[in-house]
Amino acid sequence: MAAPVDPRRVVLHDYWRSSASYRVRIALALKGIAYERVSVDLTRGEQRAPAHLAGQPQGLVPALEIDGLRLTQSLAIIAYLDETRPTPPLLPTDAGARAQARALALAVACDIHPVSNLKVLGKVEALGGAEARAQWNRDNIADGLAAIEAMLDHPSFVGRFCVEEAPGLADCALIPQLYNARRWGVDFSSLARVAAVEKTCAAHPAFVAAAPERFDPSKPAPCPTRATLATRN
Repeated sequence: MAAPVDPRRVVLHDYWRSSASYRVRIALALKGIAYERVSVDLTRGEQRAPAHLAGQPQGLVPALEIDGLRLTQSLAIIAYLDETRPTPPLLPTDAGARAQARALALAVACDIHPVSNLKVLGKVEALGGAEARAQWNRDNIADGLAAIEAMLDHPSFVGRFCVEEAPGLADCALIPQLYNARRWGVDFSSLARVAAVEKTCAAHPAFVAAAPERFDPSKPAPCPTRATLATRN
């Protein structure tokens, strides 16, 4: 049984390079929510430890303890943050723009990411070897980002963020996926809309605060267990 959650604390259980965890770190920073961090090293199998499984039965990251609750699944966590702390909003007020933002986030979280997670890549490598694993991942990410580029050709795209003039749900999903693309050597420089969003987000303090490099255990971090509070541009 999982230990009770202290309602006075906000605790994020994550892995520094996990794109799903990265999404939640961005959302927390956009909302200006300080948190404590518990590292769950996926490469060492810590996600399968009994203590972690008690709070995250799927054996995944992230998990967020907040308001006396223990929440899982990155998009569900972000939705909770937006519903309970609505300023600044992570979704537009216009219904059509909201649908577009959700579609972009789901395209990443439900279509690209699951086919590239560690469990799937491990199966591919077991069947076809290390190069098959790498090619599988590169092809999946490249195809997915090409689709995202086409999806960004919508009326609410003004060239800065995924939807309208402020960062939100779709950006929380896209930027971690671009981090993964670079890790695997996927060139997306020809995707003008995707590249424009990345450039804007790279200068935004919330995305800087949430970046995996800040939490790399092999490097000194300025603040390893607390989120840097950031404001929305």
